[in-house]
Amino acid sequence: MTPPITLASDFGTPYPAAMKGVLLQRLGDVRLVDVAHDFPRQDVPTAAFWLRETLPYFPPAVHLAVVDPGVGTDRAALAVRVGDHALVGPDNGLLLPPARRVAEREDAEIEVFDVTYDTPASTTFHGRDLFAPVAADVHEVGVDAMETLDHLTPVDADDYVDLTLPEPTVERERGATTVTGEVLVVDDFGNAITNVPGDLFADCEEVVVDGITVPVVDAFADVSRGERLLTVGSHGYVECDVNRGRGDKAFGLTVGDSVQFSF
Repeated sequence: MTPPITLASDFGTPYPAAMKGVLLQRLGDVRLVDVAHDFPRQDVPTAAFWLRETLPYFPPAVHLAVVDPGVGTDRAALAVRVGDHALVGPDNGLLLPPARRVAEREDAEIEVFDVTYDTPASTTFHGRDLFAPVAADVHEVGVDAMETLDHLTPVDADDYVDLTLPEPTVERERGATTVTGEVLVVDDFGNAITNVPGDLFADCEEVVVDGITVPVVDAFADVSRGERLLTVGSHGYVECDVNRGRGDKAFGLTVGDSVQFSF
């Protein structure tokens, strides 16, 4: 089966269609799969988080991801190989969190290539003029042979931008535990997803969140409609949520906010 090409960006519409046009012109009847094109504008960490939680579930594929505040500058372009997967996008850290998660799932090594390119036709649309052609090149020769492309050069870890998501702090004193985390993302339901691993709350029935006692439950429906709750999402992190409501509004949280849990 021919590997698909996934596309992800903060472009909204209609810009992704132009990237698809480039890919279809080069490759013909290739399978194109949209991951998302409504990532928060120019928010690299949020996009990296969602790509990390999405791309590992695909079969071998070429992943084209563009959230690129530095478009038109001298920032580099990268192609990353992880086993049978390749990720193509800007050198701003976007590709590394999903690459590491794919590497964990497939027990594979991460290889990073710098992309040498001529000046694109547009300084504002490298998704169409730079990254889509590179993704087509990688797809055409095959992920296992991408190092044969003249415009890809292997680079060491010191030569590209990395991105790691923040870690929570845990303090234990006199039988009490305080965890200080950060809101990584807020999804479309209003769930405020933190960087706190769910296993920290494995034995808790309730936790004090910024001074408010909140139940820890397995499902939204375990509390009454409109009630605040903590739960562990499919990504393994603690969420500040509301049953049939918006957790971000109820807890007064937005991306990047610090949040303290005590139990």
